[in-house]
Amino acid sequence: MEHTLIINSIVFLALVLPLLASSGAVDHPYPLTYTTYSVLSYGAKPDGNFDSTQAFIAAWTMACGSINPTIIYVPPGRFLLRNAVFRGQCKNNAIVFRIDGTLVAPSDYMVIGSAGNWLIFEHVNGVSIYGGILDGQGTDLWACKRSGRGCPSGATSLGFSNSRNIVIKRLTSLNSQMFHIVINGCDNVKVDGVRVSASGNSPNTDGIHVQSSSGVTILNSRIGTGDDCISVGPGTSNLWIENVACGPGHGISIGSLGKELEEPGVQNVTVKTVTFTGTQNGVRIKSWGRHSTGFARNILFQHAVMTDVENPIVIDQHYCPDEKNCPGQVSGVKISDVTYQDIHGTSATEVAVKFDCSSEYPCSDIRLDDVKLTYRNKPAEASCKNSDGTTSGFVRPSSCLYK
Repeated sequence: MEHTLIINSIVFLALVLPLLASSGAVDHPYPLTYTTYSVLSYGAKPDGNFDSTQAFIAAWTMACGSINPTIIYVPPGRFLLRNAVFRGQCKNNAIVFRIDGTLVAPSDYMVIGSAGNWLIFEHVNGVSIYGGILDGQGTDLWACKRSGRGCPSGATSLGFSNSRNIVIKRLTSLNSQMFHIVINGCDNVKVDGVRVSASGNSPNTDGIHVQSSSGVTILNSRIGTGDDCISVGPGTSNLWIENVACGPGHGISIGSLGKELEEPGVQNVTVKTVTFTGTQNGVRIKSWGRHSTGFARNILFQHAVMTDVENPIVIDQHYCPDEKNCPGQVSGVKISDVTYQDIHGTSATEVAVKFDCSSEYPCSDIRLDDVKLTYRNKPAEASCKNSDGTTSGFVRPSSCLYK
């Protein structure tokens, strides 16, 4: 079978071209032909048992080395992969992974559990992933962690590092060992129509984690997992999250921040039209209780619906999971210019709004606008420490912010 196929199908291009256009990956007129590399041509087998890692790497090497836009095609079936690194710099800036099958991690978590990442793209420009299922097979590792035995930390299922003009569309991630998707050090990334699914008690399985990145957009996605549905790390700016359903999980969290003394901040974040169902938190900002140069500012949480959420609105500047090895200091992270607008629904606890801010750097310019949260069909309560701000419109529970 020839390794290279030339596809002129108008139907296929109709699917692929919008992806490339939305990524901003191509700055010249679209060509009429794409060079396509099928992983089957390089020895991959869709039986779920044969190790197809080298076949995928070989297809990537050909696509990355081409001067023309390329498609790496993964047909239906189950493809077993060990950890794989897809490295740039490539000779073109328009590579599409078209996945019609399922990529399966090894069932023995020790094989990739200490690798850090299962599948990672490094230093790439203009890569789009379209469709497909990633099955991390993490359930045995979760059980190991819960037992307290010595276990590897686990691998992130899909990572992009130091890359730009990326599209992840209609991808499903199941049962990751650790984080599902990580975007680190990237610029101009669009995540659209992604589904993330893992047990509500799966440890450290954040759905989408963004850090040290700018211009990331997350749209039209459904995330249920055992940790944060979306977590936002230091150095993130110009992040837009819209039309996301979260649950189970720990909510959408900015942080944790302040883990390091010298740390970049988080700014210009919009989270809108989101739903939370049975989650531990709704919209959260969290920082460790220690000195830090970090900050979070210009944050908008808008149009959120809470259903039986334990902490619908929370700022926690004494974050310390499991209350072990807590730093016990005052948080140096400065939180300011945070707006909560049109937040409605039900709290699973009496205190629905909790601002527990730093005594040294109080939260400032917090705004509550049209907030209505109830507990057992009655108005919920609010708790404030070291936080000042204003309210407008109808706000229940009654605000405890300093003015």
